[in-house]
Amino acid sequence: MPNQSAVHHLENLLFFTLLQLVIIIITARLANVAARKLGQPGAVGEMMAGLILGPSLLGATFPDAFAWLFKSVSAEPITIISQIGLTLLMFQIGTDFEFKHLKSTANRRALAGITLGSIALPFALGFWLGDLSQPYLAPNIAKLPYCLFAAVAMSITAVPILGRILREFDLNRQKIGVLAITAAAANDVVGWFMLAVVSSLAMAKFSVSGTVIQLGLIVGFMLLCWFVVRPLLSRYLTYLLRTSDGTDAAGVKDDTLPPTVMTTVLAAIMLAGICTYKLGIFAIFGGFIMGTLLHDLPGFTEKWRRQVGQFVLVFFLPVFFTYTGLRTNIAGLNSIQLWQWAAAFFAVAVISKVVGAYIGARIGRLNHHEALTIGYLMNTRALMELIVLNIGYDLGFIPQSLFTMLVMMAIATTVMTGPLLRLTLRRIGHVIPKGIDA
Repeated sequence: MPNQSAVHHLENLLFFTLLQLVIIIITARLANVAARKLGQPGAVGEMMAGLILGPSLLGATFPDAFAWLFKSVSAEPITIISQIGLTLLMFQIGTDFEFKHLKSTANRRALAGITLGSIALPFALGFWLGDLSQPYLAPNIAKLPYCLFAAVAMSITAVPILGRILREFDLNRQKIGVLAITAAAANDVVGWFMLAVVSSLAMAKFSVSGTVIQLGLIVGFMLLCWFVVRPLLSRYLTYLLRTSDGTDAAGVKDDTLPPTVMTTVLAAIMLAGICTYKLGIFAIFGGFIMGTLLHDLPGFTEKWRRQVGQFVLVFFLPVFFTYTGLRTNIAGLNSIQLWQWAAAFFAVAVISKVVGAYIGARIGRLNHHEALTIGYLMNTRALMELIVLNIGYDLGFIPQSLFTMLVMMAIATTVMTGPLLRLTLRRIGHVIPKGIDA
């Protein structure tokens, strides 16, 4: 006979999880619509929904209601749902790649310059600012891990939300968009790797040989995926798509993916996520790698976007955006000095990322307005930054005050992206979609 207490616990957990999902999805959709009416990408509104539902607003205004809704049960179900959604979004971003833009020597040169510039300058200035701020913000935290983490946090670019911004501005298949998302992906892989190195160093587990082995395994996995998994998986999926008769039970033409194709792809995404997690660069990049492997599979990508993509964007992603905002409390900055440090971190973050990416793009022979556009895109931190910040905070690398400052910086740099893009896209002859144009 089942334990009644355990059954009651599960039912209670399900009740609150469903209630949270209802509120999160509706709030995120309303915020998405409001953001688009204000000329912002919808994803920005979904991020703001997290702040609205979190301790910064709902928790401060109605603390009892906030505690009842979000603190009555464990947050693990929402956390897992959000991570699954992020992995699926990374897959979709990977399928949007147009590698033909990277075949030219000029574009490869630009990509190398953008990636290097958007990492090196933010890392150097972030370390410098960490060294200045540590005695004031984190006197009880060891200086080296604090400074290294501040440097890593400055170097991050948000691949998932950048992908959504590129789609909404119709840049995802343009040369600038491909350069930006590719540089951002490389940027974040390096960032995750640096984060793993910093974590090992801070916990006295760092070794040169271990780091070299980890890097070699990551590179080896990517090569294995591209040269072995890609042709085998593409051949198998092509066979499944070709042998499907394309009609439903009533004999009507069916423009959806066959169930076996869906099963194969979902399993491949999850297995890739398991592999990248074990390699130390987090499961979400497995989804991204798998997307790049299938980006040019005929008859697959468009059906996937229609059949699965909209559900990911409407259900999974708002959960991720909103849940992350639940951990942010702006009220924690309660002195002028803290706000001055917040302004300093924001200024250094923006200047270092835009200037670094701009210089790299110019070295790659992009013109002034193209290079500025790349700089504005690479300045988008969003929730990839929030993931890093949560890791740093949980590991004890940064105090609550700096966590809040950098969360605000991540959101502000993302909010900036839309208005700044409108200033440069018209000058390079790109037509801004009507739903985005202010």
